[in-house]
Amino acid sequence: MVLSLDFLSLPLLAGAALVFISVLAGVFSARIGFSFLLIFLVVGILAGVNGPGGLVFEDFRLSFWVGNVALAVILLDGGLRTQMRTFRTGLKPSLLLATLGVVLCTGITGAAAYWLLDLSWPLALLVGAIVGSTDAAAVFSLLKSSGVHLNERVSATLEIESGLNDPMAVYLTLTFIAIALSMANPDGLPLSAPEILLSLLEHLGWGGILGLGFGWAMAELVKRLGRGEDGGGGVRALLVVSGGLTVFALTTWLGGSGFLAVYLMGVVIGNRARRQVRASLSAMDGYAWLSQAGMFLLLGLLVTPTEMMKSLWPAIGVSLVLMFVARPVSVWLCLKPLHFSGREIAFVSWVGLRGAVPIVLAVFPVMAGVEGASIYFNVAFIVVLTSLVLQGSTIAWSARRLNVVLPDLDDTEHARLVFGDFVLAASTSMGDLCMFYGLELPCDSDKTIGQWLADSLHRPPVEGDTAHLGKAEVSVRVTEGNDILQVGIRIT
Repeated sequence: MVLSLDFLSLPLLAGAALVFISVLAGVFSARIGFSFLLIFLVVGILAGVNGPGGLVFEDFRLSFWVGNVALAVILLDGGLRTQMRTFRTGLKPSLLLATLGVVLCTGITGAAAYWLLDLSWPLALLVGAIVGSTDAAAVFSLLKSSGVHLNERVSATLEIESGLNDPMAVYLTLTFIAIALSMANPDGLPLSAPEILLSLLEHLGWGGILGLGFGWAMAELVKRLGRGEDGGGGVRALLVVSGGLTVFALTTWLGGSGFLAVYLMGVVIGNRARRQVRASLSAMDGYAWLSQAGMFLLLGLLVTPTEMMKSLWPAIGVSLVLMFVARPVSVWLCLKPLHFSGREIAFVSWVGLRGAVPIVLAVFPVMAGVEGASIYFNVAFIVVLTSLVLQGSTIAWSARRLNVVLPDLDDTEHARLVFGDFVLAASTSMGDLCMFYGLELPCDSDKTIGQWLADSLHRPPVEGDTAHLGKAEVSVRVTEGNDILQVGIRIT
């Protein structure tokens, strides 16, 4: 009697074939501007119950587990690549967007869901919370593959925000689920404001403490191990990933934000032990892509298109409100006081990419037994699809259109378009500059052009920043930390 291994070979054949087809299709689709992540989702849908594949997959628990693990790996990889110097320009706006911005997005989108989906307020706000945060997987991968070099303020804000805003979205989702369940149970006690605030502090507190603490410990361990010979960093990457998943699981078990913990852990390791982990980044990139592939394929398999079509138009309405009202309003309110330019605000608003996080969060009410929970999954899926199609495929175009792209300084023609025709040392005195170009001397004429430009910006300077001096446009060309080394000038 021969032992049948169909239980192993058939699932493995299906899974490997789906990943292979997705990657192959993604390579060709990326050439015309479509996201790899979108292809993974579409292949999952086509392989599902209503597609040519006809696979019946309804295991929400497995998808929830895989989604959380995959997001933890993606956030860890993103943290390892986040350089601490970018916090100089990106931390404050990112924190605002990851907290106040998510709350505002949740409220505005929830109001749209209340009107379009005919839900009660707690359930409508639950929809807003599920789709309220940007997605690390989508932002990290699409910014990397867009082929454009954004100015530091914009790129740092987008990347750090996507790494930090998941905890607030998870917290709001769990809170509105608890409120909905307590309202559905006449014998249940409603949540009080102190209880909600205490749970928020616990959620973020444990995440921050454990992420920073274990990140420091892991960085010291990696430094003591040295760079070594471990097959090009593969063993080191496995050590970091297993450590990151341990911290993610421990933090979640203690009631904290595992997403925040694993991202902060990655940031600490990546900066304190940068030389030791550099060789591991290519292996980490492979882990992150495998995580994205598995996660998006499974989430695509969960979708039943015939059921999704029943709420298609209201869900598209929710998505459009999110993209064109909720996200722009929340970004403007958060970034305008920090002196972001209109072009930068517009681009950050547009790159509010939604990906796997809303779909994973939409599994929460299904597992919690919230009445009519399938609608949250369908709405989240449609929001993600429209975001990846409309926003994900236009990142490079919108960056160039809004002029937030920096040129290679060796590309003289492009550099002149951005920085102007003339290059000056930032130590040039204002008096000499204004006399040479025939400009009106400002009242703070005792400063250098670099000092004047830095004061005029009212924010940490980054390459590409501009200010007007009479009929001249002065731009930051080269920086070192907060110091401007070279400026460009254009006479308008």
